[in-house]
Amino acid sequence: MTGKAIVPVLETKEGFKTTFLEQDYTMHSSEETAQMEELIRNRGYYPIRMDSDRIAELEANPENVNKLFVDVAKSTVEKWMDYAEDKLNNSGIKCYVCPGNDDMFEIDEVIRKSGAVELTEGKVVRLSQYHEMISTGWSNPTPWNTHRECSEDELKRKLDRMAEQVENLSQCVFNFHCPPYNSGLDEAPELDKDLRPRYAGRSLIPVGSLAVKETIETYRPLLGLFGHIHEGKGVKKLKKSTCINPGSSYEQGVLMGALVELDKKGVRSYLLTSG
Repeated sequence: MTGKAIVPVLETKEGFKTTFLEQDYTMHSSEETAQMEELIRNRGYYPIRMDSDRIAELEANPENVNKLFVDVAKSTVEKWMDYAEDKLNNSGIKCYVCPGNDDMFEIDEVIRKSGAVELTEGKVVRLSQYHEMISTGWSNPTPWNTHRECSEDELKRKLDRMAEQVENLSQCVFNFHCPPYNSGLDEAPELDKDLRPRYAGRSLIPVGSLAVKETIETYRPLLGLFGHIHEGKGVKKLKKSTCINPGSSYEQGVLMGALVELDKKGVRSYLLTSG
């Protein structure tokens, strides 16, 4: 849910300047600057206007960079929650959110305060008369040491605790951020010791979770919804479970998703979406 980095938009005599995705830009009007800031936001980053003194201060105090990042992330999520309230109040539509491994814990309280969005981490949620859902944003260990990752054993315990509370597992939705290992939904570029993609990113290896795979194979839910691996777009069958990863192209400004229709018999239809 949260952005990946802050992008300074520097105020100069010639106008505002920024460096984004290794390209330098100069904006000569307020309209150009606003358009560039929108472009940066749509690609998953946080543009912040600042002068050279502010940049120097942040460079001298790295701890303030992290505080600023947390503050702007929380502020952005607050705006999204307000937007959700605006759109969903009195609509009869429910919105469930489960932050992923890259998301800082500080945003959880922002979501909890929303009247239109429900935080579902670790919960069993009743979706309909026939269907329940369990959710977690935790993942197995990654090379990036992110906020919500743990050992496979600990992840398995988290998943088991939720699954044991489900009334009808055969009609349950497992909404787990991390896809099952070697499922075809978890292939990512192989990295070298410096965390750079090997063979120009053409070598893909499975990096999903063994705990998630075992959980799916043991409990055999109706539907598995996953993310985490941006390159892992697809739909697979694991035992009797339909498993979907919509993939991610946020750096291209594209939102990818899946529209799934359930009825009392099971998964009626699904459609991968982008826009």
